[in-house]
Amino acid sequence: MREMKDSGIEWIGKIPSDWKNETIRDLVLQRDGGAWGEEPDDDVSGTICLRIADFDYIKGRFKKCNEEELTRRKFTESQRSRLALKKGDILIEKSGGGEKSPVGRAVYYNGEYGSVLYANFMERLRFDESKVNPEYIEYWLRAWYSCKSSPYYISQTIGIQNINLTLMLAKERIFYPALCLQNGIISFLDAKCAESDALTADIQEQIDTLEQYKRSVITETVTKGLNPDAEMKDSGIEWIGSIPAHWDVMPNKYIMHKEKDICPIYQGEDILSLTMNGVIVRDLDAGGKMPKTFDGYQKIRKGNLLMCLFDIDVTPRCIGIINSDGLTSPAYSQFVLHSNATANYYYYYYLMLDFTKELLHMAKNLRHSLTEEQLGTIQIPVPPVGEQIAIADYLDSKCAEIDGIITQKREQIATIEEYKKSLIFEYVTGKKEVNL
Repeated sequence: MREMKDSGIEWIGKIPSDWKNETIRDLVLQRDGGAWGEEPDDDVSGTICLRIADFDYIKGRFKKCNEEELTRRKFTESQRSRLALKKGDILIEKSGGGEKSPVGRAVYYNGEYGSVLYANFMERLRFDESKVNPEYIEYWLRAWYSCKSSPYYISQTIGIQNINLTLMLAKERIFYPALCLQNGIISFLDAKCAESDALTADIQEQIDTLEQYKRSVITETVTKGLNPDAEMKDSGIEWIGSIPAHWDVMPNKYIMHKEKDICPIYQGEDILSLTMNGVIVRDLDAGGKMPKTFDGYQKIRKGNLLMCLFDIDVTPRCIGIINSDGLTSPAYSQFVLHSNATANYYYYYYLMLDFTKELLHMAKNLRHSLTEEQLGTIQIPVPPVGEQIAIADYLDSKCAEIDGIITQKREQIATIEEYKKSLIFEYVTGKKEVNL
């Protein structure tokens, strides 16, 4: 049992007594902020410029992808000389998008793409490799990030979060053993993390399969119904094919109409947002992009459909059921169902089209938008109302069952990630020992 001593740092706790420690700044030989450069003349000219979006935080590396998928920018000769990445460089995110992209995460550059540059919003750290192996540093920074209480944030405005990297580098200490032991820790953690990552990838593949299965169930049920023996006919709708012979087909305008009721003065009503999780009440205290006022927002009512008919090529979810009264952006379109239609069935029908962005071919303008008139002319299947209700009830139950399994698998992934974080912390702080 090796002798331990108090590190004097709360998140670290005890550390082997023979390990050295220095501030990050004292271990860094060179640091530089990135640059964005200029737009290149075409897609193949210019220099590859790695971005924060290219970080693979799970593995502490850059994502593996083809070079043609990476961003290229035009840089000056001085920038190319000063900012060219070398194997062993550490890049740390110093400015990001709030909770969804919290700053302080770091990756190790393994020379994946040769001599490339890196964008702004990140800082390159080049360490003294006579003292520390940069791969050990990356593991240490991963442990620090998972335990830190964000003491170096200098501003957090709506959507943007920054870190005082100078203060962090000057104050944050790294404890490290001899290089031979660092290398042993790296090899051990590489192997253990690879096992965890492989297991995570396998579970994620199962999740992806379940998601595809859910889509296929929705598509099959909203277009073919619940009776596998029903007589079929051609719907005349290209993306559907055959439908039950007793179903009608008619333009969308005969089963729903748009309703817009503007609220001139906001009086504390719930603000609703269309998200991947449906139409939800927005937490106004959670930050994020907000308008100056909610005056002029539109009233929406429980039981109607809410659609996003603009930017449909990039909007993650374009359809949702309104489950409570409130206000939402006037940019969205609220539709009231007629007596021959039910909201739940047509939610699933338009969800099917949203999965594949089937209506994108009709959106010809720069914003990839559909007008209500265009939507109204689209031919859609119209089952009897009782059958619509039965189909929606079946899909509610079936999708809940599939989503329950997906939730369990996501919890498994979270457990694996927590195990990996714990493993990294225990070995880079010397709580557990690698046998060389």
